[in-house]
Amino acid sequence: MHTVQIQNITVGGQNPIVLIAGPCVIEDPERTLAIGRSIKEIAGRLQIPYIFKASYDKANRSSYNSFRGPGLKEGLSILAHIKQELQVPVVSDIHCVTQIEAAAEVLDILQIPAFLCRQTDLVYEAGRTGKAVNVKKGQFLAPLDMKNVIAKLEEAGNRNILLTERGATFGYNNLVVDFRSLPIMRSLGYPVVFDATHSVQLPGGAGTSSSGQREFVPYLTRAAVAAGVDMLFMEVHDNPPEGKSDAANMLYVDKLEALLQDVIAIDDAVRKHK
Repeated sequence: MHTVQIQNITVGGQNPIVLIAGPCVIEDPERTLAIGRSIKEIAGRLQIPYIFKASYDKANRSSYNSFRGPGLKEGLSILAHIKQELQVPVVSDIHCVTQIEAAAEVLDILQIPAFLCRQTDLVYEAGRTGKAVNVKKGQFLAPLDMKNVIAKLEEAGNRNILLTERGATFGYNNLVVDFRSLPIMRSLGYPVVFDATHSVQLPGGAGTSSSGQREFVPYLTRAAVAAGVDMLFMEVHDNPPEGKSDAANMLYVDKLEALLQDVIAIDDAVRKHK
């Protein structure tokens, strides 16, 4: 397996699990930083490598009137500040080729949203930066189909590839996780991430926004770690119902530490089988 280096964090192989976490979208800059600081403190106590996540633009909201975030320029400035303050790597979504150059100056991981995972120009140009690229598997793809995404990134000369499972469309307004997808994608030779909070999303389930079932996050998280994933992706908020995006599926920050204690125990038990 290829391992991926993100600053001083090595992902994949026999290395311990890594956490990507933060609020879904940048809201108030100070609140966003405070959430990141709380997560860093928890990860530090548990000695889990931590990468901060928040979106500068949620370009795929259900409604035109939904909150999208501060946008590229202001959002990247906020993420650069958080990166400096917390001294951790940062990741955010990119949505079009024109965002890549500016985003790559700040972000340590360029994230391709699930709906855009087949957009060849976006994937290829992200790969050409040499940065780590995290591609979320589309809700409409079989796990083996991600080999084609890998081929596009490798064609761009990039081996810093992460693949994320975030659930598959199952009828209307529902997702289901097929846990076979985790070892299948890992067999393609790159580290695999499990997105624990988007996997409980109910897309469009609230009419003009998505709904979700946050109560199932711990169950899916523990199952994914038992399957041998290399990273966990979680959207976390100090008060999720106040969140301006993904309010129904974000995890309460005060519930995070207990869940991560379970994660460590399971990861320790299964790592030798990875």
